[in-house]
Amino acid sequence: MTWIIHDPLTHFIAQIAAITVTTRLIGLLLERVGQPFVIAEMIGGILLGPSLLGWLAPDVSHALFAPDSLGALKLVGQLGLVFFMFLIGLQLELSHQPKNRWTSIVIAQSGMVAPFLCGCALAYWMYPHYAAATTPRLAFILFIGTAMSVTAFPVLARILRERDMLGSRLGMIVIACAAIDDLSAWCLLAFVVAVARSSSLASAALTTGCALAFIVLVVGVVRPLLARWGQRQSGDSLTQNAIAFVIVLVLVSSWTTELIGIHALFGGFLLGVIFPRANGLATALARRFEDVIVIVFLPLFFAYSGLRTQIGLLGGGSDWAICALIIFAASAGKLGGCSIAARLTGSSWRDAGAIGVLMNTRGLMELVVLNIGYDLGIISPVVFSMMVLMALVTTLAAVPLLRLVQPRSH
Repeated sequence: MTWIIHDPLTHFIAQIAAITVTTRLIGLLLERVGQPFVIAEMIGGILLGPSLLGWLAPDVSHALFAPDSLGALKLVGQLGLVFFMFLIGLQLELSHQPKNRWTSIVIAQSGMVAPFLCGCALAYWMYPHYAAATTPRLAFILFIGTAMSVTAFPVLARILRERDMLGSRLGMIVIACAAIDDLSAWCLLAFVVAVARSSSLASAALTTGCALAFIVLVVGVVRPLLARWGQRQSGDSLTQNAIAFVIVLVLVSSWTTELIGIHALFGGFLLGVIFPRANGLATALARRFEDVIVIVFLPLFFAYSGLRTQIGLLGGGSDWAICALIIFAASAGKLGGCSIAARLTGSSWRDAGAIGVLMNTRGLMELVVLNIGYDLGIISPVVFSMMVLMALVTTLAAVPLLRLVQPRSH
């Protein structure tokens, strides 16, 4: 394949083409059974990695996805994630939030604490057998607990949008729960990263404090200034200068949150949430950005994660038993914790079950967290593969279970 891939640019173009074609073909098949397209992106990345392509055609796999060529794939994929989270923030309508605020907080924290405790208990038992000798016990336990408590906010939003539930009371509660859940998870992850890097807990507390200060700055200062700017704009006639201004704002916000230590994704999402909705600005921006980000950039991150997933490392029955136990613990904690909390705060059993099912989706955000842990050496390739499978299974189960507890007719 050297005549096709003879320099870094043609190499990167070939990677994008292979990823796009693969995910689109899988997406067409999964669309027939009602699965969200994000499943195709997750499966496509795994199939292009060592789990299938590297096993069936190792020479092709090495030529197309050589380890030293994945740096560009990683960076561009992360950039796509930043702008995708900005789009999700743009589409989040907050008009119904005040009356559901406390309900969302209770459900989100219940859905955070229960899987976190389940994950910590399981990780304590797994540590002697699956953690590297250089990995601190506390970092391993806290990371597994944090990874199990994450909800895939973008995946959840896609499912709600495809089922026309995004503007409903249940949809708004779930969206708010996922946002609160993920924010809590990022704050907790800051402490885990501090422990893993042998930093003091004081530095982790400083990171959280800086994040809160940045949120106050964005909401209290940037939001009013953007509102004034938005009054002079029109969604029907956005200029290129206006779009460039928005892009720079997203990049600066993401750069700031990455510098703080809570990940660039949060900066993009936060700016999307506070962006003015007047004059159709949010709708116009979403229409300009969505196709190229969702079709081209976002799948690159999934592919990068799939290329790091080696299912073949799960060699014996004990490994698969642990993988099944991880899936069970994660689902029982998240689904059970959210459903019980929703029922206790006034939802019917059917709505409570739907909230639990939706909050149990992990997809995108789970992969982000797992890649952070993998890069820091907190989890091994085996545990990384187990956790990726857990994210895939819990996301695959969301739509069938939602149909069962919350049919469209209801």
